[in-house]
Amino acid sequence: MAIQWWQILLLTLYAGYQILDELQIYSAFSQPVFAGLVAGFIMGDVTAGLIIGGSMQLTILGVGTFGGASRIDANSGTVLATAFSIGLGMNPEQAIAAIAVPVASLMIQMDILGRFTNTFFAHRIDSNIEAMNYKGIERNFLLGALPWALSRALPVFFALSFGGGFVDNVVGYLNTDLKWLGDGLSVAGAVLPAVGFAILLRYLPVKKHLSYLILGFVLTALLTTVFGNIQLLGGAVAGVAKDFAPMFTNLPMLAIAMIGFALALNEYKKSIAQPVVVKDHSQDTDEGEIEDDEI
Repeated sequence: MAIQWWQILLLTLYAGYQILDELQIYSAFSQPVFAGLVAGFIMGDVTAGLIIGGSMQLTILGVGTFGGASRIDANSGTVLATAFSIGLGMNPEQAIAAIAVPVASLMIQMDILGRFTNTFFAHRIDSNIEAMNYKGIERNFLLGALPWALSRALPVFFALSFGGGFVDNVVGYLNTDLKWLGDGLSVAGAVLPAVGFAILLRYLPVKKHLSYLILGFVLTALLTTVFGNIQLLGGAVAGVAKDFAPMFTNLPMLAIAMIGFALALNEYKKSIAQPVVVKDHSQDTDEGEIEDDEI
């Protein structure tokens, strides 16, 4: 299925919007899982979009940006990987490793370019502040959104418009002469979410809350096993009773999420219940000396 012009237009508009949402709007539509949902809906296969978007979401689970630092653009990678995966019949896991991750890494350069060109409007705002020109401040603030939006929209537009033939040839090679490489990329794409969890665990206080980590692992294993057997039983019943529709697929994750929410709520209540101790320094005799807890 070829990618239609209206699909290219909608995906380009979303690519430009998602960075503005991340910077100003904060509606969560700038997350890779939503990028996969939107791109999958536009391309006509929401399932493939959610597979790619969810995998990229887990891949960057522990990746953050601080100050003016740039990070990989998983959203643009998700949009292009979803579009080419559905449009060219590419395996989603293969598209993650072959398209989504490389594109997300290359988009760091476009992020830097967007930040650099945006300084033009920042300097104009500084000049308008000195001149007390409030209309000019508002106008240049809004114009500053253009470099950010174009830094995502233009690469996505050009890639979708002119990169289809190249990607189609790559997919053909990965499924024929280089099938061993295609299979390897599929495995790598399936493993990438584990990398995201590993990065996240690197920064979380695992040693302090090791008991919760062990408890979560055990509960996940037990509930997956229990509900897995229930699902097999439901499948067997459905084979006999045609009107029976088993709905057990998402129950393990739902149960795990509810248990995690209960533990998090309990920890939150304990943290807000602890009284704040304020030290009285009125009786201190050593004037001018700085205590360790005052630094």
